[in-house]
Amino acid sequence: MSGHSKWANIKHKKAKGDAAKGKIFTKIGREIAVAVKEGGADPSSNSKLEACIAKARANNMPNDNIERSIKKAAGELGNVNYENMTYEGYGAGGVAVIVEALTDNKNRTAGDVRHLFDKFGGSLGTTNCVSFMFDRKGILVIEKNESTIEDDIIMTAIDAGADDVIAEDDVFEIYTAPADLYKVKQNMENQGITFISCEVEMLPQNTVTPDEETAIKVNKLLDALEDLDDVQRVFHNAELPEEEDED
Repeated sequence: MSGHSKWANIKHKKAKGDAAKGKIFTKIGREIAVAVKEGGADPSSNSKLEACIAKARANNMPNDNIERSIKKAAGELGNVNYENMTYEGYGAGGVAVIVEALTDNKNRTAGDVRHLFDKFGGSLGTTNCVSFMFDRKGILVIEKNESTIEDDIIMTAIDAGADDVIAEDDVFEIYTAPADLYKVKQNMENQGITFISCEVEMLPQNTVTPDEETAIKVNKLLDALEDLDDVQRVFHNAELPEEEDED
């Protein structure tokens, strides 16, 4: 992914190993549960659920896990209730951080998040203390291959209702208003286009570049936050060096 990619900048890391994949499955399972609660258990009439299922498959989540998450949320395997929570604060060096969580225990999650901010040289702030520095956007990502023609993708996206298209080294990033995300996705899928990602993201209006020591602290905070089961996604406004993959 290009270092200048907006989408790549907000993606902190990919799962490494079975334990990390298991955590991703847990997080996606919660997203599926919320989508079912909001729009029903039929993905053909619930675009949010359809997107969650696509995300699950892109992360190699077994079909049995997907079906179990849907049935559980629909009440067939018991009751589950998660609440959306958003936390905002500053990492080391004043890096703005937004944490989105799905939790069944707000006190536990708030305590865990606050502890990590304190531990790694940051501070948990109040609602809207940093969110004004970000724009909420729908982002669809298409993987480039030999058959993709840039002009065709751009025209199809604009005709489908997208706001902007950015061509990167190996992907196209399609930006929409959050409310238009699933409509644009459906319109483009009707034209035979498939996506590797479909999310509403928080994009920083401007980024900061911390020094090496500060970047290490920020990376540790982001890693620790993402490792919490209750935390779904973490956004920040730092330009950070890419972490090397571990063997």
